[in-house]
Amino acid sequence: MAIFSKKNRDVSPVRGRGEFINRLREKWSDPQQRKLFFTILGGKALGLVVLFALITMISVYVFGTKSLAQDSPVTATAAAAATAAAPAAAAAPAATPPNPEYVNPINTMWTLVAAFLVFFMQAGFMFLEAGFARTRETVNVLLEGIVDTCLCGLLFWAWGFAWMFGAGSGWIGNQYYCLTGAPDTYLTTGVPMLAVWIFQFAFADTCSTVTSGAMVGRTGFIGDLLYSLGVSGFIYPIIGHWAWGPDGWLNNLKTPFHDFAGSTVVHTIGGMVALAGAIVLGPRLGRKFKRDGGGPMPGHNMTIAAVGGVILWFGWYGFNPGSTLSGMDFQGCARISANTTLAACAGGLSALFFVYPRAKIWDCGTCVNGFLAGLVAITCPCYWVDPLGAIILGAVAGVVVVLATDFLEYIRIDDPVGAWPVHGACGIWGTWSLGLFATGKYGAPGPLGPDNSAGAVVTGLFYGGGWNQFIAQVEGNAAIGGATFIVALILMYAVNLTGTLRISKEGELEGMDIHEHGGTAYPELD
Repeated sequence: MAIFSKKNRDVSPVRGRGEFINRLREKWSDPQQRKLFFTILGGKALGLVVLFALITMISVYVFGTKSLAQDSPVTATAAAAATAAAPAAAAAPAATPPNPEYVNPINTMWTLVAAFLVFFMQAGFMFLEAGFARTRETVNVLLEGIVDTCLCGLLFWAWGFAWMFGAGSGWIGNQYYCLTGAPDTYLTTGVPMLAVWIFQFAFADTCSTVTSGAMVGRTGFIGDLLYSLGVSGFIYPIIGHWAWGPDGWLNNLKTPFHDFAGSTVVHTIGGMVALAGAIVLGPRLGRKFKRDGGGPMPGHNMTIAAVGGVILWFGWYGFNPGSTLSGMDFQGCARISANTTLAACAGGLSALFFVYPRAKIWDCGTCVNGFLAGLVAITCPCYWVDPLGAIILGAVAGVVVVLATDFLEYIRIDDPVGAWPVHGACGIWGTWSLGLFATGKYGAPGPLGPDNSAGAVVTGLFYGGGWNQFIAQVEGNAAIGGATFIVALILMYAVNLTGTLRISKEGELEGMDIHEHGGTAYPELD
């Protein structure tokens, strides 16, 4: 071809260098090109810093002066026995305090990264709820998400963590108020107490945010603060202790109740509080249900709703795998991640195809809530099921969320985002599904890997485990869900008596953003 002929080729090295320099000058004079250059350079530099940090941490862990074996509970026990057998003079108190508990750097960094992912789910919730809301209440949704997070952080520091994760009774913990008197690491995890706290704070914040989804569009801001105080400060930490506290009573059943990452503790609790709030508030003005010839009010922006849902999906990779508190449980983390992905995929598709025959449309909102339903359902059993079980239970969750939405519509409960169908109904299904799909191959996770001994593995009905685990799951979920719903109803009615739970009729008609916050998210539309 002519383009490759000698006539058209420039073989002059001097001219080639001159053109290169000219092009370089042109690009450097362009501010966008300079910005791109420094962005790429900064990214590479940051990547090198992270790489060297990882190399340093692994080197310290592998070649450090203190080995894991030296600080393991078994070695510590042997050392204690040797000291007890020594002469009395040798058993005198040491002049220096004992070394702190062993801190596992890999598990610590894994827990912190997972905590940051879970915290980023707040952005997903804010996007999702704002997208499903109307334009005139968008600022309200955003501010509630921010303020709930700030409030939850202080409450969970002051007493929430103490009541939920401190030792006490089977009903409530009684340690670590304001994180005082806490050991260096939490129990036998090898993870610093503060790292565990930030991880669990992100979970508590998620539960509180779930609640607001069903109450969008008519909840007064002061009322939101009051019920959030009740949820983050009392309901979540006290009732959550029953399952996740070190001495929670559900752990002491003949067949212990299991909830790996929170289908019950986070999602059922959040969903039940949301349902109670929607009942006490009543529907938004102008909301007509299908029985009355109407239907759901459309959200104002499906773009940000869908993006918010995908952000939540991304955050779930901290929510579920991070609950191992162990970056060294390689197989467990990989299995959880795969199960989380497959359940979400199955839930999104099953909801989409389940709705199409009756609506004759491919509904984006239904698909978003479908994959969220799969994520909620897999949260409890993610460690103990295999990929096939994850796909099946996720697909069932996609149908459950649609049927639960139909149920609320039929009994005239206004849930704009679908908080109870996604988190409440599918949290229940996910908790039960452990008693059906647990493979009997995996036990409880530990700092170095799972305990897969015969007495520790969890086996469901479909894998030869009988009904015991399923019954324990139903009992535990019913106890937590039922107690939460009753207490939440009392809380919501109490807040309603103050006159702050529901915004005035005039304020709702004017628009919450203008009435409560002095401006809208879209001033150009006014």
